[in-house]
Amino acid sequence: MSGAATYIQEDFKISDVQVEVLVGTINLYSLIGAAAAGRTSDWLGRRYTIVVAGSIFFIGALLMGFATNYAFLMVGRFVAGIGVGYALMIAPVYAAEIAPAYSRGFLTSFPEVFINAGVLLGYVSNYAFSKLTMHLGLGWRMMLGVSAIPSVALAIGVLAMPESPRWLVMQGRLGEAKRVLNKTSDSKEEAQIRLSDIKEAAGIPLDYDDDIVQVTKRSHGEGVWKELFIYPTPLVRHVLIAAIGIHFFQQASGIDSVVLYSPRIFEKAGIKSNGHKLLATIAVGFFKTTFILIATFLLDRVGRRPLLLCSVAGMIISLVTLGVGLTVIENSKKKLTWLLVLCILMVYSNVATFSMGMGPIAWVYSSEIFPLRLRAQGASIGVAVNRVTSGVIAMTFISLYKAITIGGAFLLYAGIATVSWIFFYMMLPETQGKTLEEMGGLFGKLNWKCSGKKENEEVEGNGNGQVQLGNANGQSSA
Repeated sequence: MSGAATYIQEDFKISDVQVEVLVGTINLYSLIGAAAAGRTSDWLGRRYTIVVAGSIFFIGALLMGFATNYAFLMVGRFVAGIGVGYALMIAPVYAAEIAPAYSRGFLTSFPEVFINAGVLLGYVSNYAFSKLTMHLGLGWRMMLGVSAIPSVALAIGVLAMPESPRWLVMQGRLGEAKRVLNKTSDSKEEAQIRLSDIKEAAGIPLDYDDDIVQVTKRSHGEGVWKELFIYPTPLVRHVLIAAIGIHFFQQASGIDSVVLYSPRIFEKAGIKSNGHKLLATIAVGFFKTTFILIATFLLDRVGRRPLLLCSVAGMIISLVTLGVGLTVIENSKKKLTWLLVLCILMVYSNVATFSMGMGPIAWVYSSEIFPLRLRAQGASIGVAVNRVTSGVIAMTFISLYKAITIGGAFLLYAGIATVSWIFFYMMLPETQGKTLEEMGGLFGKLNWKCSGKKENEEVEGNGNGQVQLGNANGQSSA
């Protein structure tokens, strides 16, 4: 959309405010998909929820590509946004639940890796399609419509992948879960250990070896919202605050303003040619993709916490320098080439430092810290906060920089990033190398006052209610 927006504005003769709405509302629309994905994934399973996401986005891409006016285009953005919400919620959860503990950070960062690869390909395709004739808006229609191709590949490709073993256990399908764990573990002994941990978290006796267990209590996510918001334990409250906080600050620090409006930022810095602005924007995608690969290999070696804190510190420095640089350029009567170069480098530095920590870790962290039964819908809350914040940032950037100058906008983002560093330092424990079932021991230790709990009372670590089991004759087993 960053490259298409300029041509859409010229084609449909829309205002800057309409451009903001067009660019940013997809994030708000994705709330619907994120909210629905939690229950859908508990009902259909993680794998088929990914198929749903790809199918919805395919329809949205076609609607955008064939849009004949602004209202039609907004309908396409609405449908695509629902698909985005589904995908953003389910991809990290699926990866976290199927990965062994020692490589979970590496594998769970893959959704963010390929989101960045998609951003880079989007920038490249923008530049390529901008060379096509703009008769009937063919160029921008191709920029938006081409995204239908990977959505088809996603929906078909995921059918060859196994279902989440943790979801299978929650449905009582122990035999299928065991077969998946055998395929995704280094040995059968490791697979058995993982299965035992999952059964314990789900409230299933470790000596229960039937392939199918009748799960009769809260098997599809019922009662989760009460446990999250009305009667949370100190553990759940800490996890929820951590997940909401990391997603809020990931977007509130302004990354979408850079990604979606980079051509405008480069124009403010002094680049006037549309072609040159799109070329400079390609480099944004290159730096985002390159540095997230660095994060992918460091997550399970360095750990989440130090990588995140270093990342945010780098973002603060980049945003302050960019804000000051753009302010000087805006108030200077002559062209300062060295400062133009510095501002461009700070844009690249900001996306690079974001991608090496804040970008992937928000998704990795929020997908692994929730207890098993709360994971899908808990993760959907994080996605909802992420999308609302992203939508607000994307829909207000032009108005914001017109009100307080573009330099002031980035100094504001720097201030928010500083607050986020303090929050992460105080609230986020290290999760490196821990199994999903061990996460309970890391949270709930801040002495939150909770109805019915003493301040120093030990809190149950898995956050899951006991399930009712039955054998083929209907006799109670647990």
